[in-house]
This record gives sequence, C-alpha cells and structure tokens, in this order.
Amino acid sequence: MREAGLVVADIHAALREAVRPGTTTAELDAVSAAAIERGGARSNFLGYEGYPATVCVSVNDEVVHGIPGERVLEAGDLVTFDCGAYVTDDDGTQWHGDAAFTTVVGGRYASEADRVLDTTTREALWAAIAAVARAAAGEARGRDERLNVVGDSVERVVAEASLREGVPLGILEDYVGHGIGTAMHMDPDVLNYSVKRRGPRLRTGMVIAIEPMLTAGGPEVRELDDGWTVVTEDGSRAAQWEHTVAIVPGGVWVLTAPDGGFEGLAPHGIEPRPLV
Repeated sequence: MREAGLVVADIHAALREAVRPGTTTAELDAVSAAAIERGGARSNFLGYEGYPATVCVSVNDEVVHGIPGERVLEAGDLVTFDCGAYVTDDDGTQWHGDAAFTTVVGGRYASEADRVLDTTTREALWAAIAAVARAAAGEARGRDERLNVVGDSVERVVAEASLREGVPLGILEDYVGHGIGTAMHMDPDVLNYSVKRRGPRLRTGMVIAIEPMLTAGGPEVRELDDGWTVVTEDGSRAAQWEHTVAIVPGGVWVLTAPDGGFEGLAPHGIEPRPLV
C-alpha cells in the first residue's frame, strides 16, 4: 500500500505543477492518467461504478466527485483534486491508495474566506491524523481506543477556526472517510463529526482514509444530474483534504505523504512511525 500511496503522491505533484489559469479539467485528468502510468499502477477511480476519469476535479461550490471536462479554470478558482491508484501483487491482490488536496488556481486566494476554508480543512486533516497517532500509542499500551477521535478532532478544529475568524464553516455529514486496503472503499466509515455512540476500535494494522470536507457556509449538499458531482445547496465554496493512514505499532505512517507525515505532524509534536 505504500507503493500505491507514493504513486498517488506523484499524481498530486504532477497536478500541482500543471494547474494554472486557462487549463481545462480534462487536461488535468490526462496529467493524472500519465502519472499513474509512469508509476506502473492502475487508477482505482476510472470505471469505479462507471466513473469516467482518473481524478475527481471539484471547482468552487463543487464539493466532491466533479467530473473532468471542458471547463476552463480561472485565477482564484478553488479546486479539489481527489484521486487514487492501486498496485497488484504477483497473486493478483490489489493494494490501494487514495488522497485529495485543495489548491487555488493562480496561487492567490480569491477571498479571505477561501483562505480560511482551505487552511482549516487541511488543519483538520492533520489534527485528526495526530489524534489517531496518539490513540495508536494508547492502543499499544492496552487502552481501548476508538475511531471517534477523528470526528472529535475535526469538529474541534472547525469550531475554533470559525470562532477565531468570524466566518461560517460547515462539515459535510453525507460523505465520510473509509477503510482502505484490498479495495478502495472498505469498512469502517470514518466520520468527520462527533457522535455519541462508540465507534470501531482502533487496532494496529488498520488502514483508513481520513478526508474532512468543509464548506464556507452550510453543510447541505445536492447531487447534479450527471449522477456524480456534489455541490453545496447555498452556493458556498468547498474544500477537501485526504490522506491514507496506516496504524502501526505505537503510531501512524501516512502512506500517501512522501515523507510519511513528518511535516504535517510536526506542529502536533508527533513523529510518524516508519514502516519496517
């Protein structure tokens, strides 16, 4: 899965380099497809339940599952790229990676609200990963740790940012993270919000895709007639950040981050545990 995760990281790097004003979303799908081919992997998005591309490109009020096409990106557009890849063992077993990031076309946010939305979503992702790392350390000492730490962390970061910045921020509840391994989507669901019920127990060996999705308004969304693209009901912009995270003895290793998560976890005083 680390091999697949590094291919996904390469896709992200290629997309960051290619995205600019005047680029079409279809051209960026071609960039994604080329990166997957260079990595000797296969796309786990293309053909998934009929999805027609290797990457979801969601622009401005599109939250998730935007289909690449002839749309021309403009400076200030807030764009989320969500993509994945898998590699195959000699026995035919597939091993998957999945990650997403949001970026601003042209390098300058169109508004302060966009900056808050994007940075808060990324902060929520790493806070959740850090919480899982701490829980994994507790699990190694025999404590009963639960997956609820993800949603609790996301809610805390979002509430603090909304209060500090004086802007509304919504957490999507209809779309959540997931387990990942020999398939892209597996149990358990990884919620981005707090719930009272006890979630699944965190255990060494689990791999989960953590993916907070926020809006600069309300959390209500709807699906367009294409059967895929999800947009905000109030027209507010949206952002998504995601990594595939392995729970290893005493901590985590971020499979889709080239450095395993060192940079993202450093502000939280945590070092990832490299795979042995």
